[in-house]
Amino acid sequence: MTTPRALGRLLLTPVDSDTDVRTQRLRRLGLGERPDASFDNFDAFADRVAEVTEVPYSMVNFIDGNRQFFAGLHTPAGTWKGSDLGVAAAGSGRRGRYVALDHGFCPHVVVRRKALVLEDVCDYPRFAGNPVVDDIGIRSYLGAPLIDRTGIALGAVCAVDIVPRPWGRAGLDTIKSLARELVGHIHQREENILGI
Repeated sequence: MTTPRALGRLLLTPVDSDTDVRTQRLRRLGLGERPDASFDNFDAFADRVAEVTEVPYSMVNFIDGNRQFFAGLHTPAGTWKGSDLGVAAAGSGRRGRYVALDHGFCPHVVVRRKALVLEDVCDYPRFAGNPVVDDIGIRSYLGAPLIDRTGIALGAVCAVDIVPRPWGRAGLDTIKSLARELVGHIHQREENILGI
């Protein structure tokens, strides 16, 4: 990946050339635009990710050209509200699950199309300056892309903690396996919607 610069500073958000195709695919799948009853499954999946990886926060995150949408969210408070993550809520319930592209590390996972393991984000200047480090206290991140059958990275599944974590190879294998499992659920959802 090239390292883009603007005004002499390192950009924290990577350049994403697939946004238009991804946004169209997300719309076709009915994902990433708004919460609805089907998103309970994504919350349950995020709960499972948190349980398996033993973290306080986990997300299923779909990314379009303008923002990130936490379709699945696990927080220690258990309310499934973006405000639990410091995300400005626009009401109650599942609203407030949208966050800017420059917050967090999932956009990097999507653009790279590879899992990202940050045992301590403060060890990486490119990631240490991300707003989630100071605003939410994120110190470690483990994420994998959700690459569907068309080859598009729709988003990411991730586990985050407020303390450094030695994820190791086992953590990497776990998050990649969880991402593959979730992509299988997305394909099944598509088949049900389109009657394939």
